[in-house]
Amino acid sequence: MENIPSANRLSAQGQEALRLRAVKGVIEGLSQTEAARLYGVARTTVSRWMRVYRAEGMKGLQAKRRGRKESSKLQGYEAAAIVNLITDRMPEQYKLSYALWTRDAVKDLILKKYRINLSKWTVGRYLRKWGFTPQKPARRAIEQQPEAVKTWLNEKYPTIREEAKQSGGEIHWGDEMGLRSDDQVGRTWGLKGKTPVIEVTGNRFRCNLISTVTNQGTLRFMVFKENFTTDVFIKFLRRLTKSVSRKVFLILDRHSVHKSKKVARWVEKNSDKIQLYLMPGYSPELNPDEYLNNDVKSNAFRKERPSNQIEMKASLHGYLRSTQKQPHIVKNYFCAENVRYAAI
Repeated sequence: MENIPSANRLSAQGQEALRLRAVKGVIEGLSQTEAARLYGVARTTVSRWMRVYRAEGMKGLQAKRRGRKESSKLQGYEAAAIVNLITDRMPEQYKLSYALWTRDAVKDLILKKYRINLSKWTVGRYLRKWGFTPQKPARRAIEQQPEAVKTWLNEKYPTIREEAKQSGGEIHWGDEMGLRSDDQVGRTWGLKGKTPVIEVTGNRFRCNLISTVTNQGTLRFMVFKENFTTDVFIKFLRRLTKSVSRKVFLILDRHSVHKSKKVARWVEKNSDKIQLYLMPGYSPELNPDEYLNNDVKSNAFRKERPSNQIEMKASLHGYLRSTQKQPHIVKNYFCAENVRYAAI
């Protein structure tokens, strides 16, 4: 009997030779049991080799490449293409049933485009390698017109900036916001699986804020209880022009109050003191004053929740007065990527 080493200790080429010899022995007259005993393998193993031989011939018994299949890896050009696809577009544009680029979404995109089925863990490693990190996405209205934004950034705002510079004026960015007693802001530590409970008043009340900021760190504001109307806005404009010694170039969104005829008539009568400009529609991310709004919502009532409207107004006034005295905080609102153009 031949001295055959254990099959699982053989190299790939040795195992191939063993398969070929065993199958050839059966073809030449050995029973599968005899071939198994002769070559030191199980009879079921010889039976499986014979099924492969009948289906694929001797070629099916040849050694196959070990390790990861080439199809389980992305080639360099494939990886570069996937990076471009997930950078420029969202999943729904490739008819994938995802709203965001999760690992599963990228996994399905790779499978759809290259027929390569990766685990989501492998996809996660690829994403980190490509420089991607999980992030909370910013919101952008689908109604926004990219060409209008481009024109604003490249033409309209530079013109406003130059006009303000030539006339010795001051550019202010304005916005309005509402605050409610039942707004949930901030987070607190708690035991895992047990949501912390805080006691708050069941009464609902609110107040509103209109403000402007400049890239020099100036903050102007007015807190009010009533709805935002043309009369309220004009009242704020009067206060603003009295508090600023130079002509105000005020940039706003396209709220209906800002575009009202009554406001336009007032501005025209006071054109030596103020001039209004409207940003592209649905583009709050271009307004630095939005960052003041976010700051106020997150931090104005962080230490103590107001129990009535008077306390809410007092807390809001106190926080804004404190911010007014720290111009570096206001200047920081202009550091975000989307509004950096307004810092100049």
